[in-house]
Amino acid sequence: MRKKIKTAIGGILFVFSFMQLQAQTNGNNTIQLFPTNWFTGMKWNKVQLLVRNTNASFDNVSVTTQYPGVSITKLHSFENKKYLAIDLTIQPSAKPGKVQLQLNGGSSKTSVTWELKARRKGMGTSYANGVTAKDFIYLLMPDRFSNGNPANDKVVGYHDTIVNRKDPIKRHGGDLEGVANQLDYLKELGVTAIWMTPVIENDMPLQSEQAGMMAGYHGYWFTNHYAIDKRLGGEKAYKNLIDAAHAKGIKIIQDAVYNHIGNEHWMYKDAPDKDWINQWATYTNTNHRDEAIFDPMGNATDKKVMLDGWFVPHLPDINQRNPFVSNYLIQHALWTVEEFGIDGWRVDTYKYCDEAFMNKVNTALEKDFPTISIFGEAVANTVAGSAYFTRNNMNAAFKHNAPGTTDFPLSYAMMDALNQPFGWTQGVNKLYMTLSQDLLYQAPEKNCIFLDNHDMERFVSMIGEDMNKYKMGMNLLFTLRGIPQLYYGTELWMKNFKDPNDGMVRLDFPGGFPNDLSKHPLAGGLTPTENAAYQYVKALANFRKKNTALQTGKMMQYLPKDGLYVYFRYDENSTIMVVLNASSKSNTLEWKQYTEKTKGFSQAYDVLSGEMLTDKKLLAPMESRVVLLSK
Repeated sequence: MRKKIKTAIGGILFVFSFMQLQAQTNGNNTIQLFPTNWFTGMKWNKVQLLVRNTNASFDNVSVTTQYPGVSITKLHSFENKKYLAIDLTIQPSAKPGKVQLQLNGGSSKTSVTWELKARRKGMGTSYANGVTAKDFIYLLMPDRFSNGNPANDKVVGYHDTIVNRKDPIKRHGGDLEGVANQLDYLKELGVTAIWMTPVIENDMPLQSEQAGMMAGYHGYWFTNHYAIDKRLGGEKAYKNLIDAAHAKGIKIIQDAVYNHIGNEHWMYKDAPDKDWINQWATYTNTNHRDEAIFDPMGNATDKKVMLDGWFVPHLPDINQRNPFVSNYLIQHALWTVEEFGIDGWRVDTYKYCDEAFMNKVNTALEKDFPTISIFGEAVANTVAGSAYFTRNNMNAAFKHNAPGTTDFPLSYAMMDALNQPFGWTQGVNKLYMTLSQDLLYQAPEKNCIFLDNHDMERFVSMIGEDMNKYKMGMNLLFTLRGIPQLYYGTELWMKNFKDPNDGMVRLDFPGGFPNDLSKHPLAGGLTPTENAAYQYVKALANFRKKNTALQTGKMMQYLPKDGLYVYFRYDENSTIMVVLNASSKSNTLEWKQYTEKTKGFSQAYDVLSGEMLTDKKLLAPMESRVVLLSK
């Protein structure tokens, strides 16, 4: 239980008693402050500063500050006496500078410094730009993408210092400098936004998982929210990458993880209170069933296991219902945008988090950064399940406020269109049916759409290494509504199944490592098939980059017939017709069947080949076209 706290009039002096304070200084790094600093002029101006004393316990402490425009309103104690929380109010009049906080306990005094920085300039132009349907997202895993600085492959003092590129579940040495080295390649490809798997520190030893002794190379095992992993280059390398990307017109999306942490995090090993982590009498795994959350006939037990169950034993599940935990996570999200200048968030394991908390953090981000973008990862089985976790048009008991989501139902439907035979609810009819349910979303164009990602079998392998299917899949990805996301290397025909483990779909980007430079696509190291794939994606992505209809235009689709599926993207500037013959037999495209959108146009040409298409065009099996109509 928390102790009673005494406060003095005026909000300057606060006294609370629980153990003896031993004088500490910031110099020996025994006192940690979270957030590590803050910013003037923020709408979130009531900051809850968490103080952690790693070597001693607090007792009979008063806290004062004389900094103009900063006042202390309340102190909080915890079961773990090494922590205290200081509620600070930062007035609009506060200026950037070093805030001195005096912690007095009996005859001992400790002074800690907490910095207030000026806010960045250029919100919505030079940072927090937001990622929209005008963009093309490239998803990469820094450890597997490019190694720009081999000197940071192994960092003394980290639990895991193994680097072995021959082992798919160990670290390989890629870093943020390596990503920066590939910006010209990505820009030429047509990329306008980079989403990297998490860059936050993952100081975890190897963990025993089904695949074997696995490293946290993917980044989802946080151990210190306020540090960038040194094996990726640390804070300086991250800022350098963001600045370099912005200079080339490329946005940066950061991957948030609110649901869990690595078990080496102080939040688990040395928690302020036991209820910072969701506790169980015996280990309880999440059931992964999103239906348990929104099912109107569901039960409390299934919902609790879904939300509070752990992913695996080494990933403690965070309790966002605890108000101190909630503030810690929200403030970290706000701090990250302002400190590093990122443009948007992808939120990992969105559906496993407390629902009220998710709305709260989204609201806080949008208040301070109105131009930011957010999409959550909700691996849903149905369109209704996917729409539930974003702003929707459904009469649900709880209303989520996330602007967009990772559109798994659409991803599954695109794969069915490519791989299933035509049927009443199969093949392209599955895609047609899925898109027709967009009425459930308030803004389906804010969904991130994709063919594969780091948790899935690679797209090229899923289509049986069929080039016609590859082109059809890319035509869908770059012409359907939403924000297209390509997984690194898919443009280079990278393939594999998750056999025997996830590492097999996370192999190294060709030419990204010093010993493999000759394999880089810009060094001419591609096979004819790889080059064909690369050139196709490059041409289509760069066409989309200039075509407003494919970015923000409306969509009209026609009921598929005999495997022939046709839809249009259009606005006042352009009309694009997309044709897919997802059939094992030839089909004839007749303009008169689509006169609602083809009327008034006299010519049509393939945007990639330049070929003029005539009426009653005969389409070969699995042939697809992206066609620009003209008068």
